[in-house]
Amino acid sequence: MKSSAKTLVLKIGGTEGVNFPSICKDIARTVNEHERLVIVHGGSQKANDLGEALGHPPRFVTSPSGFTSRYTDRKTLEIFIMAVNGYLNTTLTAELQSSGVNALGISGVDGKLLVGRRKPAIRINENGRQKVLRDDHTGTITSVNTALVDSLLEEGYIPVIAPLAISEQSEPLNVDADRVAAMIAASLQADTLMLLTAVPGILNAFPDESSLISKLDQSEIKSALNLVQGRMKKKVLGAKEALAGNVRRVIIADGRIEHPVSKALNGGGTEISS
Repeated sequence: MKSSAKTLVLKIGGTEGVNFPSICKDIARTVNEHERLVIVHGGSQKANDLGEALGHPPRFVTSPSGFTSRYTDRKTLEIFIMAVNGYLNTTLTAELQSSGVNALGISGVDGKLLVGRRKPAIRINENGRQKVLRDDHTGTITSVNTALVDSLLEEGYIPVIAPLAISEQSEPLNVDADRVAAMIAASLQADTLMLLTAVPGILNAFPDESSLISKLDQSEIKSALNLVQGRMKKKVLGAKEALAGNVRRVIIADGRIEHPVSKALNGGGTEISS
């Protein structure tokens, strides 16, 4: 059942430059503006760093449609779990607690919060040719345990969700955090999905930050997908999925600055609405 309370789903990017302490302090300042707040986080940089330290550096691949993702063999999955769920989820939850936010760290595996379907193989473009990669432990979300999220919110907790899912065969899966946030926002019928990252928003001429596009209509998402590159494609795709799920607006904004949440809520970044 949809709650009448205002709901914000906030995704904190895990790329280098995103200011976690500033975001946590700003969440504490703005938490009362939304009666229901859910946090999803990435962790790509921390997983990259740990993989390098363990002698298993990350491998990024590009799909034929132009989307970039982490190739996740079994060892990469183990590194991702250690870095993102083990280290980053715990430290982010502790940072929020120290700022006065009653955060509760959880991954999509816990309580089958996120159930996904493992991809048996992925098709990639490499050196101008298409290849098929197997032994990949990524997945596509098929369901969100909305009742679990609702129960945590009703008990006064702010869920902090690491981007892992559990497959129908009970295997942990690496899932895209932007699309996880979009799925959760749609399942909760959230007013706002906010994606904080290491750029000011969607740029008309990347990397020129003065070319920020401040507003987009839902009908312009297709052209935006053709405009953006790299990881921003997943954010725009997540925005498309959230709006299709009746989320009122999506904001892609700068997570490197002071007061990033409040500034985004007050017109910062790129707002995409239906």
